[in-house]
Amino acid sequence: MRTSPNRLIATVFGSVYVLVGLLGFAVTGSVGFIATEGGLLLGIFEVNPLHNVAHLLIGAALLIAGLSNAMAAKATNTTIGSVYLLLGIVGFFIASTSLNILALNTADHFLHLASAIVLLGVGLTADKTVRNHATV
Repeated sequence: MRTSPNRLIATVFGSVYVLVGLLGFAVTGSVGFIATEGGLLLGIFEVNPLHNVAHLLIGAALLIAGLSNAMAAKATNTTIGSVYLLLGIVGFFIASTSLNILALNTADHFLHLASAIVLLGVGLTADKTVRNHATV
């Protein structure tokens, strides 16, 4: 299944999130690891070192799944999409509190929600013949 939409989206999103994670360290040199306020990536997205590490791990998971097979990509897209949906919603409520250990801002919330829509949309609708679990 070389033309799998799930593999394509996982690979593209994985590459972008790894790049974003790496670039984030360029703007967080003097920011505490779990600071509630961070540096601005691209002048709009707030990040701290923990947020950068999260981007690297999420990007790596997506990239590995995308380069693996359609079943892995579908499961990973759906899982990470679900997590981003939750983070996008919860982020609005924790942004101004000490629970904001990822230094999230409004732009981050909307980007996480947009990522969730794409990842969940592809994960739940594409590659219908691919099973999400092994049969016994």
